[in-house]
Amino acid sequence: MAPRNAAPRAPRTRAHDAVTSSTRAKRRASQVGTLLQYWRDVRGMSQLALAIEADVSPRHLSFVETGRAKPSREMVLHLATALDVPLREQNGLLLAAGYAPVFRESRLDAPELHTVRMALDAILAKQEPYPAVVMNRTWDIVTSNAAATRFFGHLLGDAAVPSPPNVVRMMFDPAALRPFVSNWETVAESLVRRVHREAVGGVADEATAALLADVLAYPGVPDRWSLSDPDAPLVPIIPVSFAKDGRAYTFFSAVTTLGTPQDVTLQELRIECFFPMNAETELNIHALMSATAAERADRDQSAT
Repeated sequence: MAPRNAAPRAPRTRAHDAVTSSTRAKRRASQVGTLLQYWRDVRGMSQLALAIEADVSPRHLSFVETGRAKPSREMVLHLATALDVPLREQNGLLLAAGYAPVFRESRLDAPELHTVRMALDAILAKQEPYPAVVMNRTWDIVTSNAAATRFFGHLLGDAAVPSPPNVVRMMFDPAALRPFVSNWETVAESLVRRVHREAVGGVADEATAALLADVLAYPGVPDRWSLSDPDAPLVPIIPVSFAKDGRAYTFFSAVTTLGTPQDVTLQELRIECFFPMNAETELNIHALMSATAAERADRDQSAT
């Protein structure tokens, strides 16, 4: 029961509802404006530069960023395209502006991605007998060819591998691939730079930042690796050298992405193919393939 001296509550009116609705709209506009300012800063663009690039009025862009104007869905997408914002973050911009996301994030096994899966399978098959993996935005392996399964299985042996396996974690984990990488310090340091450089949109999101924090906490990782150095010199290729049971394997890799994706999942996929750096690696890879085939044949014969 309300106190006797309490002032009576004013009845809701259309004007009250209109003010409330306007306040909410301005709050959404301010949210999307803040995000647009963030991406402008990331791209190193002034407000005027973005207005020119997007062919919009500098005054209108200023109003959008400060919350004085509510952008249409088309304007949000137009500005996002001019800023080269990744599809996942474009959905976030739309939500901040009060609109539904437009870009799907499909499962890789979804029927609508059947053609893409066929293309990925073809790339992986053509890379045999050398390893190839498909990774998502956080470097989890979503699929691989038989050569990758064979080679990394040979290195890891009976070691427990989390599911899904993560390339970065396995390279840093002393209980995973790290002991078998002959030039680990060089490769690991370059991998940290790659994580920053190959982040979708050129910006490490929360999940990527968390991944880096986890792996940089492993023992034996120098503190200096936690600081990204954009001015550090880049060499054309940093090979990775593995060794086990007296055999050496040295590879360089090529990374492929899918062109003009309109699905979040597809934009964030990367295919990494490993190529032998020398004849010794070629011979050892073929020897490993033959040994694995012989072991499988022996098992099949024993089973019968």
